Amino acid sequence: MNQKNLDKFIAEALEIENRHAKEAGALGFMARAMVQATMPHRQVNGNEFKRKNGLFQLTMLADSSIGLPYGGIPRLIIAWITTEVVRTKQRELTLGNNLSKFMAELDLIPTGGRCGTITRMREQMKRLFATSISCTYDDGKNWAIQNIQPVTKANLWWHPKTPGQSTLFDSTLVIGEEFYNEIISFPIPIDMDVLRAIKRSSMAIDLYCWLTYRMSYLKHKTPICWQTLQVQFGADYGRTRDFKKYFLGQLRAVLTVYPEAKIDITDNGLILLPSKTHIPKKALDKPVDK
Repeated sequence: MNQKNLDKFIAEALEIENRHAKEAGALGFMARAMVQATMPHRQVNGNEFKRKNGLFQLTMLADSSIGLPYGGIPRLIIAWITTEVVRTKQRELTLGNNLSKFMAELDLIPTGGRCGTITRMREQMKRLFATSISCTYDDGKNWAIQNIQPVTKANLWWHPKTPGQSTLFDSTLVIGEEFYNEIISFPIPIDMDVLRAIKRSSMAIDLYCWLTYRMSYLKHKTPICWQTLQVQFGADYGRTRDFKKYFLGQLRAVLTVYPEAKIDITDNGLILLPSKTHIPKKALDKPVDK
């Protein structure tokens, strides 16, 4: 996220800082597995990607002819999928018969061309839906694994050259059973307006979701060193000081919209302090609307 985009995000964040997501109809959810360890921020060579968070490791394996998902768009799609599963309690989801309308739900403006949003979204959807995920836990004595296929079936009928034109059939997804159960059992509440505001930075999305999750159960002061944060959020940075500089810029942006998060920044890393959750618990007592 460059300075121009950062300034724009801060302006948008200040507008939504003092209202609750539920009241604005923006209550959404993110899958826990995708918060504990994150997807690639940039394009990855090869078809395997690993990310660690303490004793937890997420491994993504893609079709080598398609590639791994990366960046902000797959994160927005996962948030949309998770929110729809929580709302409908169904494994089969309908994306609709109009590409422009679906992209509007992700706050994406349809643009054509090789680098346009339509091309990038379709490419990232293919990568995400063709990727399998395994989550492992290993403390040296105990070992566990859960294999997840986020999407087991996808039919995308949209016409890229006419995004505003409705198609004869709805585009649909079928969510893998293990991923569906993970979502239903452990959805992480988030503010979708925040996600849309920071969509230009995949790290900011990860940081916001991670802080929201951690603060929902944090009871004691918790130090986290820079090396641990780098493994979780920025393993593609060669030098810790480069990662730290970029990380702190994204953190400042996220704290603009989540000022209740109490964090001390030290030379050794971050210290998380028990804080209010970003989504008030009373907002979760009501049904999730479309």
